[in-house]
Amino acid sequence: MPAADRVYNVLFLCTGNSARSVLGEAVLNHVGNGHFRGFSAGSMPKGKIHPMTLNILREAGIPIDGLRSKSWEEFAGPAAPKMDFVFTVCDNAAGETCPIWPGQPMTAHWGIEDPAAVEGPEFKQRQAFEDALRFMRNRIAAFINLPLESIDHMALGSKLRGIGAMDGSTTKASGAA
Repeated sequence: MPAADRVYNVLFLCTGNSARSVLGEAVLNHVGNGHFRGFSAGSMPKGKIHPMTLNILREAGIPIDGLRSKSWEEFAGPAAPKMDFVFTVCDNAAGETCPIWPGQPMTAHWGIEDPAAVEGPEFKQRQAFEDALRFMRNRIAAFINLPLESIDHMALGSKLRGIGAMDGSTTKASGAA
């Protein structure tokens, strides 16, 4: 567990910043017990959060106040909060050239299928958003329970990559964990 007075800043990145990255921000802020502060952004933000993202969060009892779709450029400048961790949650963002993050945060890819891309009846779309929320919650639960204060950099990187390969991962198994 983190030291009592330490707050870790975590940025969740995606392309559109309308679903998965917003889920990450909201969930981490809800369960982080003041030890973690979540943020989200996109390389090409849609400018609005997908309505189903907000519905699923609201129904799960997770606060949605202050959530908005924003560019990752907000977090790359000198006035931005220093990030300790940056997690890409979509395969497109993982392959893009990211800005240089102040403070050189630990990074990992936590790919989850895009629920906003699901077409068809509303029940299928709802299921995709519920799945994305479940996968994100599981990853965040594993992350916030890591012994961040006592684990070395290489071991932490390995653990973060392992979390990204949990159930629901879009990342193909590579044999490394």
